[in-house]
Amino acid sequence: MEAERNRIFGEWIEGHQAILFKVARVYGANQTDREDLFQEIALQVWHSIEAFRGESSVGTWIYRVGLNTALAWNRKERKHGHGRNDLEAASGVLIAPTERDPRLDWIYQRIAELDEVNRSLALLMLDGFSYREMSEILGLSESNVGVKINRIKSALAEKLAKEEHDEL
Repeated sequence: MEAERNRIFGEWIEGHQAILFKVARVYGANQTDREDLFQEIALQVWHSIEAFRGESSVGTWIYRVGLNTALAWNRKERKHGHGRNDLEAASGVLIAPTERDPRLDWIYQRIAELDEVNRSLALLMLDGFSYREMSEILGLSESNVGVKINRIKSALAEKLAKEEHDEL
């Protein structure tokens, strides 16, 4: 049984690690937090294998586990994280910078500023989940998902327009 669980876990992580990285990127405040959160999500996926009943796709299941783990982790970090020093500010001195797409950084920063439900919806939307799948993962009605997504898109478009106008 343990060997089978390890095999399934390896397949799931290999096939869906991008999901875990995206969730960790949006919910982790800095690189260290993102790495810790990724490990926590992976651990929860491993523990949840036996609970998977196949009522949804593996990707949907992993998203649900990842988002629930990230939300719980964030609540715990907020409760215990006061006064922590962020070493990420010094990382530029220690590590050579890598080229990143500033548009991608912008969208992830804006998503991280959203409340928990909207942050989750934005991630699911970016990954192409249907409204039905999003409603199943988050426990919202499909119509509520649609309304929230339209509001998220409008808010992001307004922020982008404002920032572009401020640059002129």
